[in-house]
Amino acid sequence: MRKRSKRDIYGSLDKVFHEPSRLAIVSSLCQSKRGVMFNELKEWCKLTDGNLSRHLKTLEEAEVVLITKENGSPRTLTIVEMTQYGRAGFVAYLGALEEVLSTAAKALSREERTASVTAFWSRGLEIEQ
Repeated sequence: MRKRSKRDIYGSLDKVFHEPSRLAIVSSLCQSKRGVMFNELKEWCKLTDGNLSRHLKTLEEAEVVLITKENGSPRTLTIVEMTQYGRAGFVAYLGALEEVLSTAAKALSREERTASVTAFWSRGLEIEQ
């Protein structure tokens, strides 16, 4: 396998998936092949109605998700599910992300990685207290 340049690696991070809220949405949808109700997805991803709707519109336009509305009483249920195209694209994105992270990790020594992780989590715990 030919080694890709850094530009190739970063360029393969699909922006449709790479935005943090959309990453959370798609990761959540991967847990169910039958789809997830809008309100569950909103709760899991900690998003507002409007914010979730905006991100779902972007994902729907990219043919990553399928949104269906079912008439129920007293409200209409909105179900969101990944398309096969969306699942394939997300798997490709995860592979690219894994390559980027692996390249970054290899650039750091083992001591740097250990010291940095320890310092990061220690600082985080101090902030919470």
